[in-house]
Amino acid sequence: MPAPFYRPALFALDPEAAHRLTIRMLSAWGKAGTPFAPSVTAAPVRIAGLDFPNPVGLAAGVDKDAEAIAGFLALGFGFVEVGTLTPRPQSGNPKPRLFRLVEDEGVVNRMGFNNGGIDAALPRIAAARRRHGLLGINVGANKDSENRIADYAAAVAKAAPLGDYVTINISSPNTPGLRDLQSQPALSELIAASSEARLVGGKRVPLFLKIAPDLDRGGLDIVARAAIDGGIDALIVSNTTISRPDTLRSANAREAGGLSGQPLAPLARQMLVAARAATGGSLPLISAGGIGSAEEAQARLDAGASLVQIYSALVFQGPGLAARIVRGLRR
Repeated sequence: MPAPFYRPALFALDPEAAHRLTIRMLSAWGKAGTPFAPSVTAAPVRIAGLDFPNPVGLAAGVDKDAEAIAGFLALGFGFVEVGTLTPRPQSGNPKPRLFRLVEDEGVVNRMGFNNGGIDAALPRIAAARRRHGLLGINVGANKDSENRIADYAAAVAKAAPLGDYVTINISSPNTPGLRDLQSQPALSELIAASSEARLVGGKRVPLFLKIAPDLDRGGLDIVARAAIDGGIDALIVSNTTISRPDTLRSANAREAGGLSGQPLAPLARQMLVAARAATGGSLPLISAGGIGSAEEAQARLDAGASLVQIYSALVFQGPGLAARIVRGLRR
């Protein structure tokens, strides 16, 4: 796919500055009512009691503070997941913390859940002009939290009344010790507390769990069993990886942080297949990691995913990617 004509201008900016500019532009477009939004043919999917107008979603980490929900949905996404939002604001890790791997069409980030806090985001979520599409709210714990399980429960309780679903993110590699929550007994305690917190007027808002691609098969089996037993409604497979394929060519490839984009695709596919086996098909799976075409999205759906999410491919292929993928899936 040819690079968007404006990519050189954006790539001349620091990656985080370019990201902020993109969010501001999409936020303004959303507030203006998203004129000239592309027409996207629907390919509806129903999971977890929710009707997704198409299977292509925006992964968490793009619109961290829920500033451009309407703008992203108008690009053709069937659902948008905002966040990760934490109970209290936090600045994240020191800059620079976002790196393009241009030669590899990948990204390394060590952002560290930088966000303005869930209380600041909720009014924007409530005010978002959503004409179509579903909204997920991805939540996490503060880096300096003394009780991370309590952090998740508090954030889920605040997100549940406004989100179509809530995701508990225990898979970021950029908050020290966070991935320990993928192990027992902390995992079952976390799921139980979050499941209780998602009740809104007696209704159970769907609760998704986002896991790391670096789990071994034993660890994945533990996560799958805890998710099934705890009433999780879907698994998002998966977040960024701390591993580095030998094929990477970019000078930024050895930067610390999570790797995403095209170089993550083989591992993401492998994790999807393993998660399908570990769950026995009893949980819907959402595949993320290295999806940048309709062909790759279809391959993930064929491998057992119900939905897919994209992020890093937008950096290299531009905002029209979601609509192209949806149209390709229909064909």
